[in-house]
Amino acid sequence: MARAGWDSLFGCFGGSSSSHGGRKKKTKTKKKGKPKVAAAAGGSSGKPARSLQSRLSFTDLSLSGMVSPEDLSLSLVGSNLHVFSIAELRAVTRDFSMTNFIGEGGFGPVYKGYVDDKAKPGLRAQPVAVKLLDLEGGQGHTEWLTEVIFLGQLRHPHLVKLIGYCYEDEHRLLVYEFMTRGSLEKHLFKKYAASLPWSTRLKIAIGAAKGLAFLHEAEKPVIYRDFKTSNILLDSDFKAKLSDFGLAKDGPEDDETHVSTRVMGTQGYAAPEYIMTGHLTAKSDVYGYGVVLLELLSGRRSVDKSRPPREQSLVEWARPYLTDARRLDRVMDPNLAGQYSARAAQKAAAVAHQCVSLNPKSRPHMSAVVDALEPLLALDDCLVGPFVYIAPPEDTSSNGGGGGAAGKGDSGRRGRRKSSDGAAAAVVRPES
Repeated sequence: MARAGWDSLFGCFGGSSSSHGGRKKKTKTKKKGKPKVAAAAGGSSGKPARSLQSRLSFTDLSLSGMVSPEDLSLSLVGSNLHVFSIAELRAVTRDFSMTNFIGEGGFGPVYKGYVDDKAKPGLRAQPVAVKLLDLEGGQGHTEWLTEVIFLGQLRHPHLVKLIGYCYEDEHRLLVYEFMTRGSLEKHLFKKYAASLPWSTRLKIAIGAAKGLAFLHEAEKPVIYRDFKTSNILLDSDFKAKLSDFGLAKDGPEDDETHVSTRVMGTQGYAAPEYIMTGHLTAKSDVYGYGVVLLELLSGRRSVDKSRPPREQSLVEWARPYLTDARRLDRVMDPNLAGQYSARAAQKAAAVAHQCVSLNPKSRPHMSAVVDALEPLLALDDCLVGPFVYIAPPEDTSSNGGGGGAAGKGDSGRRGRRKSSDGAAAAVVRPES
């Protein structure tokens, strides 16, 4: 369902889009694991990320009314964002040529371009993605400004990097790092795309979880609000990065428990309590993450109207199988051809089951999800796979003796071993 349709469907759930309406707690408990996530935010260089404690919040800026280009530039001093003119972006995209067209999302078309120090002094030569915001919708400018404010200040290995923006006359554009492999949605659901192997799916799930954990556990928390496969982009090494922060919100602060906001998002990923009440929390993101994890396990879309009625909602269909090891294979993507660790699949399914719990308090924090999934990458010694029987060589000798690569003898035991490429293969072992 298009975002506009989704918005109109739930437009009856009111509330200011910027007001915080949480109840006050008597005590405030610090979440565990925050130092660990903060340490990861610096990336492989070991340098600390931009301090989020001093981060300018979207609420602070939006309360001042219409923000001029000069005000925005001054507000983001120190963010290392480049301010482009529309003429410069026409040049780097060949005047937005269709040969440079990448695709079109809910907020407008995206074009590939190339920038270097000729476009902007000091800018590293690199391919970029240039997104033009469609200002026809009522939320166009707000969503554009939201992305600039959040991605202009947030830096993490699992968030897509915003290089700069254009704010000139009626033009609103964003310039991102170019993600070679496109979206996770394309790799999971496109008809002729090669199936992602199990280890790659786990890697993507872990990377996306790290990105969400970073947002949730900042001093000024951020609720992503639109976690789905099309917003997870992949680089050449299948490293996952969260993109599209147009619906992101500053999270509750101090003693607040939630943010009251108009319900927005994508059908199939939005948490049930958020749809019913408009109360937004980090656990709303956790639900969306659980849906994506289910999509990675099953190869099915969150909502698929082409399936039988009982299977159209992935969460409702899969829920009974996720904690049943004997029936979990019904959920697993047949395109994996059994090439995955049974133990890892069971543990990942258990995490997904927790994340899509109907009770938000039962859902884990994202840092706990990271801790649960990372060890699964090492569980590759018990691959489930189709058992292939390799028959012993035909006996051509007079005494019934046989010979072959698997050994000698007129009978054999069938067994399984892991082949060099990680697949399960059957072998014939000689009788002792």
